[in-house]
Amino acid sequence: MLPLNVVLQMSNKQVSSLFLVLLLVAGASASQAATRKATQPRATGRGVISRDPYLGAIVVDAGTGKVLFEDQADAKGYPASILKLMDLLIILEKVDQKQLSLRDPVPVSVKASQASPSKVWLDPRETFTIEEMLYALVVQSANDAAVALAEKLGGTTDGFLELMNKRARELGMTSTVFHSVNGLPPARGQPHDLTTARDLVLLCRELILKHPEVLRYTSTRERTFRPNAGKKTVIMRTHNHLLGHLEGCDGLKTGYIDQSGYSIAVTASRSGRRVIVIVLDSVDSHTRDAKAAELVAKGFAALPAGRFTTTEPRR
Repeated sequence: MLPLNVVLQMSNKQVSSLFLVLLLVAGASASQAATRKATQPRATGRGVISRDPYLGAIVVDAGTGKVLFEDQADAKGYPASILKLMDLLIILEKVDQKQLSLRDPVPVSVKASQASPSKVWLDPRETFTIEEMLYALVVQSANDAAVALAEKLGGTTDGFLELMNKRARELGMTSTVFHSVNGLPPARGQPHDLTTARDLVLLCRELILKHPEVLRYTSTRERTFRPNAGKKTVIMRTHNHLLGHLEGCDGLKTGYIDQSGYSIAVTASRSGRRVIVIVLDSVDSHTRDAKAAELVAKGFAALPAGRFTTTEPRR
């Protein structure tokens, strides 16, 4: 700041020039502050890591794995219910290996019945097939179904977590660590599930390319669980609102907890070509879905002309 006696000795032209410089400096400072604010997590609660428009995002060609777009794709965030895609992968692999059948019964433990919503309100006296539990896992994002399936395959949830983390390492998901089988917030003092947009796209490609029947589950918008059971019947409706509204969209999964905000793994197929999009830890569902739709369009626009992929589900 110039001394007052110096300012008084300046001409009108010099004062005007000085005033203009001060305005430019103030504007630059405000712009830098706004930029810093935009890159910080939204302060909506303690421990919240969501960002506007997202913490990280990536778009890939499903057929080749080529990255078509990325933005902070290695930023570590919380997957929430998107991690149920790993549950799904392990189960479908066991089915393909003839170690399981989709018709096999899944008993319900007390622990499974006590899982927090979203759920299908499983009762320890009930038993359902793996097939029905998979629809509950994907469409309803049922946390109780995730626990029941984990106990079926791993003996305990801890046993299944070992399978999840082992498979993640095999897929090259080097920044991913699972601490739960359903993506729910951890108990006090326990760590969060961790992943990145780049890691999640590896999981999605493995599912789509090697188990395209996964799209039968992830494209389902509504399904009845426990039909003809009166008040116990659950009409399951997908949380993926891009289904039926975004051309070619047939999966995969959304995720939400308070600390992470809203995430989505999306895939869409058009004219024999397919892209996969991950939007991790966005500030709200509208922003997440809008960015996901925008990135799907960006992905198709970036695909080479005249090359086709075959990743359609087996019926």
